[in-house]
Amino acid sequence: GAFWLMHGIPKFTHSQIFMPPNGFIVQFVNSAITNTSGTYQAFLTNEVLPNIGIFAELVRLGEVVTGALLFFGFFTRYGGIIGMLLALNYLTAKGGIGHLSMWGGLDAAAFVICAVNVVLPTGRFLGIDALLRHRRPVAVRVGGPSAAGVNAEFVDEPPMTGPSAPT
Repeated sequence: GAFWLMHGIPKFTHSQIFMPPNGFIVQFVNSAITNTSGTYQAFLTNEVLPNIGIFAELVRLGEVVTGALLFFGFFTRYGGIIGMLLALNYLTAKGGIGHLSMWGGLDAAAFVICAVNVVLPTGRFLGIDALLRHRRPVAVRVGGPSAAGVNAEFVDEPPMTGPSAPT
């Protein structure tokens, strides 16, 4: 979470350095257009570049939201998914999605760490998700809509000592 916050917050506090028309996002997208090919290059050229202001807002908001969710342990799986998509986008934009050598950088590390947050319940150890986990259990209904008011009940029984079928 701290990684994403360190990269996202300065994009808000020093927006003139990041935002269009003269910010880093324009240089990054133009560089990505030259480093990629195919569908992704067409997407950057036809969708991102004409709407660069909207995509710049989405990038910086996505980084801060991902960082906050992961840092505070709140909906960590959603934060992990957003972080994975951001890191995968950065890897693709740098032309490294198909090159093994590019998977050794910070974008690949961010992708793997976010994937860990998706797979493991990291927020349930130290985080807001741990506080939400201790909610009251929900009753399990047995049957369909006609079985209104019937709750499942588990009764302790001694173990069977012989065959269960009548002899």
